[in-house]
Amino acid sequence: MKTLTADYEATSINSLSFELRQGDELIGKLSYKNWFQFRASIELANHSTYQLIPKGFWGATIELKEADTVLLTFSMNWNGSIALQTYFNAIEKDYLFQHRGVFKESFILLDEEETELVVMKPDVKWSTLNYEYLIQTTDLFASLSNKALLLLTCIHCANYYMSMMAGTF
Repeated sequence: MKTLTADYEATSINSLSFELRQGDELIGKLSYKNWFQFRASIELANHSTYQLIPKGFWGATIELKEADTVLLTFSMNWNGSIALQTYFNAIEKDYLFQHRGVFKESFILLDEEETELVVMKPDVKWSTLNYEYLIQTTDLFASLSNKALLLLTCIHCANYYMSMMAGTF
C-alpha cells in the first residue's frame, strides 16, 4: 500500500447533502434530491455542476454526467464491491470501490493494478443521524486530474453501498 498523504473531510450538512473539504478549503458538494433515491448532483468549488443519474430499469448503474456527456459509471458487483469506469479526457480507466472491516469499517478505492488510492472512514453523528467521512488519499491519487469528482463520487458510492446493504433502496 502507498503512504496516505492528503486528508479530506466530508460532512453531512443536512440529511441530503455533503460538503467535501480539505482543511478550510471547500472542494465541492454532493446533494441528493430526496431520501431513498440515488439521483444526486455535484457542484465543485468552481461552480461546475454534474448529475449522478440511475440508468436502466432497476437503476442499478449510476452515471455521472456533465450535460449530456457521461464521465463515469458505476454499479455494484455480486460481492458488494462497486465497479467504476471513468471516461475523463476520453481515456477509460477502471476502479474498484470496496467495503472492508466490521468494527473499524472503511471503504477503499483501488485502481486497475489494485493499488489503494483512497481510504474513507465513516463516522455516524448520532445526535443528528448524519454521516461524516474522513478521507485519506495517496500521492498517486493526488496526481489524477479529476480527483475532486472522483472523491465526491466515492462519497456517493459509500452512501449507495450502505443503502443497498441496509435494504433501503
